[in-house]
Amino acid sequence: MLFKLARQSLWNRRSTAALTLVSLMISVLLLLGIDHLRNQARDSFSQTLSGTDLIVGARSGQLNLLLYAVFRMGNPTNNISWESYQEIAGHPAVAWTVPLSLGDSHRGFRVLGTTTDYFEHYRYGQRHPLRFAEGRAFDDVYDAVLGAQVARELGYTLGREIVVAHGTGSVSFARHEDHPFTVVGILAPTGTPVDRTVHVSLEGIEAIHIGWGDGAPRRGAQPDPEQVRAMDLTPESITAFMVGLNSRAMTFTLQRQINDYRQEPLTAILPGVALTELWQMLAMVENLLYVITFMVLLASLIGMATMLLASMKERQREVAILRAVGASGGYLFWLIELEVLLLALLGVIGGTVLLSIVLWVAQPLLASEFGLFIALNPLQDQTLWIAGGIVALAGVVGLVPAWVGYRRALSDGLNPRL
Repeated sequence: MLFKLARQSLWNRRSTAALTLVSLMISVLLLLGIDHLRNQARDSFSQTLSGTDLIVGARSGQLNLLLYAVFRMGNPTNNISWESYQEIAGHPAVAWTVPLSLGDSHRGFRVLGTTTDYFEHYRYGQRHPLRFAEGRAFDDVYDAVLGAQVARELGYTLGREIVVAHGTGSVSFARHEDHPFTVVGILAPTGTPVDRTVHVSLEGIEAIHIGWGDGAPRRGAQPDPEQVRAMDLTPESITAFMVGLNSRAMTFTLQRQINDYRQEPLTAILPGVALTELWQMLAMVENLLYVITFMVLLASLIGMATMLLASMKERQREVAILRAVGASGGYLFWLIELEVLLLALLGVIGGTVLLSIVLWVAQPLLASEFGLFIALNPLQDQTLWIAGGIVALAGVVGLVPAWVGYRRALSDGLNPRL
């Protein structure tokens, strides 16, 4: 009976109730949406690189090594000699290695020198391999493979010639114009730094630096591309390399051996541990988003309480009649509190449905344009706790109009003051 009366009371005030409900739905959409995107972003961030057991670079902090080797941010403290790389790559516990050479750029995007093993062994997310949207991997000294974002922002297609600049700045006056690369492949979006990278071979990196010294070309004739192809283009050093092991049980043993490597100072890090540490440093941003969304939700709940308080004057006769037919003050208290809980419950359900629709519409766009792969189902264990917390908070806020209804005297309803 109480539930039916509360439902009919809200229906009689459906205009103001509908506006309040819409406000609640939008607040719930924001809160649950931010929580869902936060969880998806954290999972995606922690899986920027998967299936790689170690990353090895020159002696430095693990975050610095992670940033320049995986995220193409910052600069290494030093390079690794090719001999050291080959010795570690030949370790019995090592299944595969992928060398990485950084230091050049193209129109603000980092250029990565590597081998075709990169396309075979690089994994992201749930061990997803790299896929080609167009073309193929490089097999010539002057071939280049573009990440999805590079191709999209610069409007490049297969067959386009590009010139690599010396250094990592967005503007450079030292350009390798005598040795242009040809785009032979474009990777599918991954939502990782791969999308913002120009990939070339290690031989290509060596080729464009022949005849260069101190960041500028030396005087004299430069060899043409055909002469370069006939040269020995084995690099003298690389920036870092990724390592996959035959058995993960050997991870800490090999890490310790590399960190104690006598030929030169090296650092080996576990990518998963470093990624988790980096995400924890960014926790303040997500907490700030939570606070802002919570304030929006609280404002909506206060608006709902204000609406109920404002309607109490209109409901004076309704309250008086209910009291006259025997309704106690407690009955009126729970009637108003039930109206609040109904609005909150409908707001949570409506906001969740609206979030699912938004995710369904936006998912293809986010995947194709930004490489963000967001799950359509926003309902998780934590989501249910948040939804319950919203309803409980609404019940607490609703105590104010419920208490006013409880205190409303019978004479106030029969003799309204104008």
